[in-house]
Amino acid sequence: MEYLIKNAKIVNEGKIIEGDVLVKDKIIAEIDSSISVKSNTTQVIDAEGNFLIPGMIDDQVHFREPGLTHKETILTGSKAAVAGGITSYFEMPNTNPQTTTQTLFEEKRQIANNNSFANFAFMFGGTNDNLEEIKKINPKITPALKLFLGSSTGNMLVDDENVLEQIFKHSPLIIAAHCEDEATIKHNLQQAISTYGEDIPISEHPNIRSEEACYLSSSKAIKLAEKTGARLHVFHLSTAKEMGLFGNKKSLNKKQITAEVCIHHLWFSDQDYKEKGTFIKWNPAVKTKKDQDALWKALNSDKIDVIATDHAPHTKEEKQQTYTKAPSGGPLVQHALPALFEAYHQGKITVEKIVQKTAHNPAQLFDVEKRGFIKEGYFADLVLVNPNEPWSVNQDNIFYKCGWSPFYGNSFRSRITHTFVNGNLVYKNFKFSDDKPGIQITFER
Repeated sequence: MEYLIKNAKIVNEGKIIEGDVLVKDKIIAEIDSSISVKSNTTQVIDAEGNFLIPGMIDDQVHFREPGLTHKETILTGSKAAVAGGITSYFEMPNTNPQTTTQTLFEEKRQIANNNSFANFAFMFGGTNDNLEEIKKINPKITPALKLFLGSSTGNMLVDDENVLEQIFKHSPLIIAAHCEDEATIKHNLQQAISTYGEDIPISEHPNIRSEEACYLSSSKAIKLAEKTGARLHVFHLSTAKEMGLFGNKKSLNKKQITAEVCIHHLWFSDQDYKEKGTFIKWNPAVKTKKDQDALWKALNSDKIDVIATDHAPHTKEEKQQTYTKAPSGGPLVQHALPALFEAYHQGKITVEKIVQKTAHNPAQLFDVEKRGFIKEGYFADLVLVNPNEPWSVNQDNIFYKCGWSPFYGNSFRSRITHTFVNGNLVYKNFKFSDDKPGIQITFER
């Protein structure tokens, strides 16, 4: 199918221009101020008043397959993602079994080949004992090496100092790190148990997974990257203190150390625990309003380079357990861009900056091939956003397999109306195509 998107506010590389975009054979075939219909089979979409943006490249999702598919699957997760304007995603390795061998990596790729609505790539997981598997990574199809430097599922906590240095020296890829200091967390948890027993209030979560736990780990990772020359990307920053570790003096393509912030740390604060409870229990923890404000400032000043979701669903029953038993994480891919556009309405961020942090920068940072921009010859991963079409999150329009959202009951002023993946109109106003056009993302390395 050939599509002509007319009269859109095209957002690309820091500018908004009104014009038309022709989509043909998976790619953006033409961009101009006015394009005439060239075929009687062309489907014309009048986008007057709407923003046309490159689809979000989400550099951190957990779609739970294989092994944890009662929470989510690649099929259901990618479906919710395209409803949220995410056209490409990097999936994390802490599944069951964990993606820490080349054989398991290939098995996951095959699942996505058959089931993904969005474009996909899979991060490879580092452990204390898989350095030889890490050396076999194919950088053309693997976005990054994921390291957990805080507690994680199974054996994915990398806490052997010698192994960690060897990984930093020998990784053929960007190292993407979850940074929380395990010893600090364990100490804080024992103190909380001593005070509260098993009935720890959720409000203690940011004290247990504290600012200091984050700072100790992220500063250590940065020092190791500087020592070894490794290319480091620090996931889901959550504290004001950590902002001092990152700079904005260099352009993105010259940075050796880059940073990410997630939607939940920008949207929620510790003031929300009373209402939301364990449904906003994440690792790292949602912290104070002061931390939240510092994250926004760092994002807008380019100390933080990327916005992601860390989509990590669990069932309602799992989340409703007591503090020590309720798992951390929540579903976010469907509502991340609507939340960012709500922040745009609130004056916290521009549309140009949203596009930079969700599409341009992930594409540049990870060397994604021909995605993340609205350019002729690039893959037609495109999203139309109506900034003045309010809607509310309710049970009938939540697409996550887990069936709930931390944004339940929220009203958004902007609506994602159309999502194109590789030139296929895969989502339109809460309805999906039968096709699953997602393909393997490749990297220019």
